Amino acid sequence: MSMPTNIHSESTGSGNPFGFIQHLEGCHKGQNISGLHNIKRYLGKFGYLNYDDLNSSHKNHENDDEFDDLLESAVKKYQQNHHLNVTGTLDSNTLNQMMKPRCGVPDFVNDTNQNHHKHNHNSSFHTVGHYKFFPGPSKWPQSQLTYRFASSVPVPISLNLRSVIQQAFQRWAQVSHFTFQEVPANSNANVVIGFHRGPHGDSDDFDGMFKTLAHANPPTGGNCHFDADEMWSINPTVNEVDLESVAVHEIGHLLGLDHELGKPDAIMYDSFEYGKIKRELTADDIQGIRVLYGLQ
Repeated sequence: MSMPTNIHSESTGSGNPFGFIQHLEGCHKGQNISGLHNIKRYLGKFGYLNYDDLNSSHKNHENDDEFDDLLESAVKKYQQNHHLNVTGTLDSNTLNQMMKPRCGVPDFVNDTNQNHHKHNHNSSFHTVGHYKFFPGPSKWPQSQLTYRFASSVPVPISLNLRSVIQQAFQRWAQVSHFTFQEVPANSNANVVIGFHRGPHGDSDDFDGMFKTLAHANPPTGGNCHFDADEMWSINPTVNEVDLESVAVHEIGHLLGLDHELGKPDAIMYDSFEYGKIKRELTADDIQGIRVLYGLQ
């Protein structure tokens, strides 16, 4: 019996699990509406809202349903970074963006992400570069990286995991100084790639279908994890996600690139669409990796 072309667990429910926020359309500062705490958790998870360092009066609002001034600021920051109309209100465009499946890596880490917007004078590119680096910036000291596979759940043979990951690495190798080599599963490696579900030992639990798809560490963390509850495919249809598209994105994180929120067509954009293939690096992705490692 042939294996399916996707990997997923039993359904966690129909529809989009981010859909619990749909009824909040139109909410704004000063209101208290059931479910707003979910928006706070969402914006906190992805780096837009942090009550931890605030005084106790603000801290008390972290888990409630009050649309306070801090939530309004976080919504505005989210809108600005996704090139939406900056209103501070949960309008339909903002909620639609929040409900898209996305990478689990936060868009901001302690507000220290380095954002670059530079004109490139290289004859190969005639664009304004939009790209982000992780704090530091984080970089690999060597150009030869090894990787191995270690999954806590079975991965269907039909996904051609090794071939797909090799192709994803090759896309970055072609535009940078990096080389990538697979090593046996019991070897030491710079990068460890695997499929997992729910809690899987890295304090960043996966959350089931149609939410966060995968996440990866910046240099030199070297972990790249895919949520096994998603419907992965090498030729995606509706409700399936293209494995190579997400792998190319996560490898960008592994190499030190953060999310690029200004260019939806960029590999390093934070969200994805089911049934779509987006495997090609854009000029901004290429410029980002070259600037980060001084390859211009």
